[in-house]
Amino acid sequence: MEHQNDSLKGTTNKVWFITGASRGFGRVWADAALKRGDKVAATARKLESIADLKEKYGENVLTLELDVTNPDQAKRAVEQAHAHFGRLDIVLNNAGYSLVGTIEEANADEVRAMYETNIFGTLAVIQTALPLLRAQGGGHILGTSSGLGHVTLPVIGYYCSSKWAFEAIHESLAAEVALFGIKVTIIEPGAYATEFGSQESLKFAAGMDIYTDFKAQFVERLKTSERGDPEATPEAIFKIVDAENPPLRFFLGSNNLPWVRAAYAERLAMWEEWEAVSNAAQGKSK
Repeated sequence: MEHQNDSLKGTTNKVWFITGASRGFGRVWADAALKRGDKVAATARKLESIADLKEKYGENVLTLELDVTNPDQAKRAVEQAHAHFGRLDIVLNNAGYSLVGTIEEANADEVRAMYETNIFGTLAVIQTALPLLRAQGGGHILGTSSGLGHVTLPVIGYYCSSKWAFEAIHESLAAEVALFGIKVTIIEPGAYATEFGSQESLKFAAGMDIYTDFKAQFVERLKTSERGDPEATPEAIFKIVDAENPPLRFFLGSNNLPWVRAAYAERLAMWEEWEAVSNAAQGKSK
C-alpha cells in the first residue's frame, strides 16, 4: 500500500494517535505535527480541552475523549482513530501524572491509581494498536518516559518506579515486535517548563510531620533546576519519527546524559567493589 511505504520511508504526512493531548508535551507535539501537515487523533479526558485543535486544523484532526484508565474506552478510541484515518503511523502514549509523597506517606490505593494511568493505560493503548499496526505492515510506538526512568529522586519515588516499569515494558516490546516492522522509541525528557508540575498533573499523598522539612528542601531544590523550553522539542521528535532506524531510547534535552552517566558510573563502581562477594555466591557449576 502506497501510504504505508511513504510512512516507512520517513516522509511527512503521517497519522498520529496521541494520548494526553490537552497540555504539556502532548499538546505541543500534536500542534506541531498538525502544523507540518500530518494528521492527528488527539485524545484527552475532556473534549473541550482540545476542541480548539479541531477549530484550527479541521479535517486533519480527530478529537476523542479518552480516560486511559478505562480500557474499553482506550480500545474504542484507538480503533475509531484507525478507522477514521485508515492507518496509524505513530502511536504516542503521553498521558501520565506524578504522585508526590515519600515511600512511607503514600498509600497503596494512591500508588495503584497512578499505575492505572502511567502503566495500565499505556498498555491498553499498545495492546489495541498492535494488531492494527501488524495488519498495515508497520508503525512506530512512542512513549513519554523521563530521565527518571534511569535515576530516582526522593519524594516522587513512586512516580520514578512507574517510569522504570515503563522503560522495561517498552524495551521488551521493541524486541517482540521488530519482526513485524513495528518500531519503538522511549522519549526521556529532562526537566521542562510544561504544565507537568501543575496541580492537574500532580497528586499529593497525605503528609507526615517528620518529612515536612525534608520535602520543603526538596521542593526548593527543584525550583532552582534548569528547565527546557517545550516549544524547542518538536524538531527532535520529528527526526525520531522520520528516521529509518530510530533509537530505542532518546534523551530529550541536555541535562539527562551527564546525570545518568554519573549514576551508572557509581553503580558500576559499587558492583565491581562487591564483585568478589558476588562471584563467591555463584557456587560451583553443576
